[in-house]
Amino acid sequence: MNIGIQQLREKIAREAASLLYTGAEKEYKQAKLKAAHAFQSKFLPTNLEVAIELDRLAEENEGSARQKRLIQMRKEALKLMQILRAYKTLLIGSVWRGTIHYDSDIDIIVYHDKHEDILGILKQKGLKITHTEWTTVTKKGKRMGAFHIYAELTTKEKVEIKIVPSSETYRKATCEIYGDEITGLSRQVLERVLKENPTQRFLSI
Repeated sequence: MNIGIQQLREKIAREAASLLYTGAEKEYKQAKLKAAHAFQSKFLPTNLEVAIELDRLAEENEGSARQKRLIQMRKEALKLMQILRAYKTLLIGSVWRGTIHYDSDIDIIVYHDKHEDILGILKQKGLKITHTEWTTVTKKGKRMGAFHIYAELTTKEKVEIKIVPSSETYRKATCEIYGDEITGLSRQVLERVLKENPTQRFLSI
């Protein structure tokens, strides 16, 4: 690739990452388009290139506090997964990856067919539910619904718990950012990670 073009892609990736980091944009696609427009370019970086720059930005701005917070967020995730230990749960997102930044939340998937069960348990445990919603996506021609529970912990960390049908338990999903399989961390594996290497990263790059 031409060096000039490569440098331009890197600048666009950095700008897109900055837009995401500051919250000016929420989605990778829009951030890339706006960044490319700022440089009057038709070249768009990949999601992975933007993610790498976003990770660098977080490290530059947050330093060692970032690792301390990652450990704390993983501990909080484990507490929630222990509350839901009767169900199959999976920690995903930046807390799983180890790539959090100041505005990251805790993302957990629960495989269960009745969202009322999960919602009831969380309310019983005193979790502060901020709101809930249904979402539907179409993948490979199949419509799939999920129930989302958004909550705030006493530590002020935000949580999103996504409840999907148990039939999705063994369905493999590819990450739109890193391009690898979203394996996440089960409760048992997360517990081990916190004991052995609490800031371990899970990246395919």
